[in-house]
Amino acid sequence: MLVSSHLPRWLEVLLTEKFFNACVIHEDEKKNEKNIYCLDCCISICPHCLSLHNSHRLLQIRRYVYHDVIRLDDAANLVDCAYIQPYITNNAKVVFLNQRPQTRHRSSGNICSTCDRSLQDSYLFCSLSCKIDSLIRTEGGLSKFFFECKFLTLPEAGFDDGLITPDSVLEPIGSARTSSGSGGYGDVECTTLACTATTKIARKKRSSLTAACCSISSSVPGISANLMSRRKKTPQRAPLY
Repeated sequence: MLVSSHLPRWLEVLLTEKFFNACVIHEDEKKNEKNIYCLDCCISICPHCLSLHNSHRLLQIRRYVYHDVIRLDDAANLVDCAYIQPYITNNAKVVFLNQRPQTRHRSSGNICSTCDRSLQDSYLFCSLSCKIDSLIRTEGGLSKFFFECKFLTLPEAGFDDGLITPDSVLEPIGSARTSSGSGGYGDVECTTLACTATTKIARKKRSSLTAACCSISSSVPGISANLMSRRKKTPQRAPLY
């Protein structure tokens, strides 16, 4: 992330803050992870700190596999999110705050203008920070991309822990869950494709076993189809002499 004097203080801190650390003030409490960002104080807080920030603008931070995301609706109240690729998780659209590590392989399709991550065709950036970096390089001023937001509240009084489990679905808008195309899935695509591949392998094994049984019955003389398919009956004893 490029540090620039053009950025408002709240955004500069948001993109560099470390969330989900335990709150020092409430270290003995449960659910004390700092997953809330106060735009007025420019600090991260935990749900137990809310009483001191009731009248402030608050932003819920969520996390997927160690990467911070925020709801698109919340982000759009603060900054122009056009051309940032959104994702769907838990029935809500989210955007990543920062770039994510990726493999060295460069995609031949549509990529992020800042970090070269694979994207769907209609998008230019994979995260909020990537768009900000691009605007700093190409635009004379950033003020027109920020919106005045005087009121921003949390869902469910802020006690959502913000965690999206690895079992949750995180996928780009309009993508198929088992698509093999490069649509910016990142780590999520690998899990989905692995499950699909395992299913296919299991089916192939069952098909091979059936074919092998049919081959044996046709190649061994004296073994009829009746003998191969008949059910097991009650055994009969040999006569006693």
